[in-house]
Amino acid sequence: MVEPWTVDGGSDRLARFVAKQASVSFNQAKRWVGEGKVMIDGQVVTKAGATLSVGQVVQLRMNAPRQRAAGRPRVEIVFEDDHVIVVNKPEGMSSVPYNEGERGTAMDAIRDAWKAQGKKSRGVPIHVVHRIDKATSGLLCFAKSKRAELGLARQLREHTMEREYRCVVHGRLKSGTIESELVRDRGDGMRWTARAGERGRRAVTHVELVEELKAASYCSVRLETGRTHQIRIHLASRGHPLVGDSVYLRDWRERREPIAATRLLLHARVLGFEHPISGQAVYQVCEPPPRFEAALAALRS
Repeated sequence: MVEPWTVDGGSDRLARFVAKQASVSFNQAKRWVGEGKVMIDGQVVTKAGATLSVGQVVQLRMNAPRQRAAGRPRVEIVFEDDHVIVVNKPEGMSSVPYNEGERGTAMDAIRDAWKAQGKKSRGVPIHVVHRIDKATSGLLCFAKSKRAELGLARQLREHTMEREYRCVVHGRLKSGTIESELVRDRGDGMRWTARAGERGRRAVTHVELVEELKAASYCSVRLETGRTHQIRIHLASRGHPLVGDSVYLRDWRERREPIAATRLLLHARVLGFEHPISGQAVYQVCEPPPRFEAALAALRS
């Protein structure tokens, strides 16, 4: 067992902290965390992005048994034909593999669903159209043919695909449009809005207040562009980080206590587009799942 490390600096994410202390690559540290070999204050934590605070004790146990999932998570197929498939992805599932050998993604879950239905799964292409964050639940679209992939990609480029999210943010948020340029690294490894003189990628988010809650706001968000972490960055940069976020809450956490939540309160509720082959309108709505609704109900009370 490796000697424990005490967090003595500013807040950091777990895998990054372990990588620094053990002098290994970030990917190696992330694997250790995912395998249940890392503890915070005596409790096993398998979330690589967990935020650390000063005074916490982190321990690496190389001989700890590997954590095994109780079963591969499932997706709900809400629309499918020969060219397009739309699924309702649960929180905690990656849209696509981000690391070599990663399993349990939405693409894997689709093939699992096909097998359960007695359909052919091997050799059937699944082309990536767009992604939603691992911690985000909701509607996600893939193409099953190259022609469909190109048609859907064009709609994304031209901003004609309709995407509406529901989220809960800290504080009182006013309806409006947020527009900025986003950069991959603001200087500390985090994506953020570009500062004066910096060049980034244009991002536009339309926000509408749905309901005022105690110290929070329930919002509808429509994406005009679709940059990585766009909603989370835009709202956090305006002083309203999402409830349950463990990354873009860093600046907020330094000034005040965040609202506790068991998940990121962000859900992809609506997905609408023109079918790339038939030209017919495809419009799907999936309301937030039970854990999201339970957190929302708690904030209402």
